[in-house]
Amino acid sequence: MNLKLDLWIVLGLIGQFAFMGRFLLQWIASERVGKSIIPVHFWYLSIAGSLILLIYAIHRQDPIFILGYSGNSLIYVRNLILIYKEKKSLPPNQSL
Repeated sequence: MNLKLDLWIVLGLIGQFAFMGRFLLQWIASERVGKSIIPVHFWYLSIAGSLILLIYAIHRQDPIFILGYSGNSLIYVRNLILIYKEKKSLPPNQSL
């Protein structure tokens, strides 16, 4: 396999590392508190990785990956909306 490292490959790798990094972040955060949690930054990495990979898939004209990444960000943004909505409704001295 002849791998030519061009800007598109680098962009795809950045997207993949962002998408993979969210699981590392979740694992570390969970280990710190001793229970399974999903930190807010997980959703930001999900959005970044998903959008970058969608751009890469569109460039590659790969319909399978375009379909796979096209709706993800809507779900991730919705999760952030729900998180911030809940935070807003909590008393000032309480946090999630």
